Amino acid sequence: MVDDALAQELIDMTDEDRRLQAGALGDDFAAQLAYRRVTVRNGDRLAEIIDEYGWPTPELVGPEAARRAWLVAQHADRQLHLQRRVLSLMTEAAQDRTQVAMLHDRVLVNEGRAQIYGTQIAGVVDGAPVPWPCVDPERMDQRRAEVGLDPYAIHVAEHAPARR
Repeated sequence: MVDDALAQELIDMTDEDRRLQAGALGDDFAAQLAYRRVTVRNGDRLAEIIDEYGWPTPELVGPEAARRAWLVAQHADRQLHLQRRVLSLMTEAAQDRTQVAMLHDRVLVNEGRAQIYGTQIAGVVDGAPVPWPCVDPERMDQRRAEVGLDPYAIHVAEHAPARR
């Protein structure tokens, strides 16, 4: 049975995250701080939800809110302990392999290690996204395919900043 109130709370949390994210990517320090506050608050609340309910699975909150719970963890970069916990819970629960792969890369990058799937972008050089270092980059697209991710070239083409 889906917990509609919990599902709506997760959706609301990530709606605020999304609303503030664009400003946080620029040079506006106030916008960056506002976004940081939201992602930390959301991470803290996700930890409370996990303590009370366990991982918010699609069975508990529906598929969209379960995806939003993952998004909260994905953006909790200042709460590595939470990202590690969520990665473990999602892996144990055999959750969406693509989401698990993306969170796994995020945890590795936040630990200062090379990622596996090339999902985390370090920056943009000459208009092209550049990934954080990746283990065995020659096999990256093979690993991406195994978890349902598009090849890296397609991924960056879809997410490249608009050229002016």
